[in-house]
Amino acid sequence: MGRLSASAVKAAKLPGRYGDGDGLYLLVGRSGSRSWVCRVQKDGRRRDIGLGSVKKVSLALARERAAKVRSQIEAGIDPISERRKEAGIPTFREAADMVFAENKKNWRNLKHRDQWLNTLKAYAYPHFGEVAVSNIDGPMVRDALVAIWLQKPETARRLRQRIVTVIDWAVAKGYRDVSLPLAAMNRSLPKIKAKPNHRTALPYADVPAFVTRLREKESAARLAFEALILTAARSGEIRLATWDEIDLDKKLWNIPADRMKAGPEHVVPLSDAAVRVFEKAKEYREKRSNLVFPGARSAKPLSDMTLTKICRDMEIPAVPHGFRSSFRDWVAEETDFDGTIAEMALAHTIENKVEAAYRRGNLLEKRRGM
Repeated sequence: MGRLSASAVKAAKLPGRYGDGDGLYLLVGRSGSRSWVCRVQKDGRRRDIGLGSVKKVSLALARERAAKVRSQIEAGIDPISERRKEAGIPTFREAADMVFAENKKNWRNLKHRDQWLNTLKAYAYPHFGEVAVSNIDGPMVRDALVAIWLQKPETARRLRQRIVTVIDWAVAKGYRDVSLPLAAMNRSLPKIKAKPNHRTALPYADVPAFVTRLREKESAARLAFEALILTAARSGEIRLATWDEIDLDKKLWNIPADRMKAGPEHVVPLSDAAVRVFEKAKEYREKRSNLVFPGARSAKPLSDMTLTKICRDMEIPAVPHGFRSSFRDWVAEETDFDGTIAEMALAHTIENKVEAAYRRGNLLEKRRGM
């Protein structure tokens, strides 16, 4: 028999801890709140495990729950984890896995797909990966972010976005009632001095000389690089280009939506110089592959590092993606073409939603002239 009785529990009003025996206690808070807790110890570690409010849990039920907790501890089972499983509430790690599984098919960028979970594994899971998603709060997330906020600001921002995505998913699923207090959390983080992070670009005046040197040797990789420059395309769009996308008679390259960063299909008008590059690329066409610029391995595309290596071998302070910036600078400084046309050529998303809603055409003929 325990030391407490139903009448003693009802009479207990003063703040403090009232023991019943075998680790079961009635806690009376300063505010008058009353709840049950079971104190257990295993391998030198002491824990207080809540058993519920006195309003909902009777003395008899509290004793039953305490006995169950003690038996679980003795068997090496975590009572809190077991209770969470019974309630069907996932941990943050489990919730993140489910969010990833639901969304990964929509993420065309394989690098982004891999990084999404890896960022959480590296910087969120060590802090609260095994905590029930219903119990994640602002201070927990803030502590995880501040650990890398100044040293790795871009990673920290992505981490924050991905944590918020998981928490919002949990709210939508009914695993928790509210989202994170973002406004307060963001204000508590240290201020970061903004630094431009542009891809290294070659000054547009130096591009012709680079192309001349590029043509001194011919290979599928070098032809791909020249096509990248002449079309102002992204590396992935060039490396994964297939012959069914190219219409040399109409001088058009139709890049399907599933290969575009911004989503919609992109039509690229080909200049005469670009047409000549694609004509030369026919010499490298393989029977087992429809790729315009096949890689060294049969039926495999060129790797991104192949184009980067060309820049390194030719000792230029630029990266392949930077040639898009070279193109944009050239349009702005050496031509009278409107910036909108240049942005369309680069397949950039229109940030102004009203303008995006009304712009139906692709300015193809104006872009062809440019």
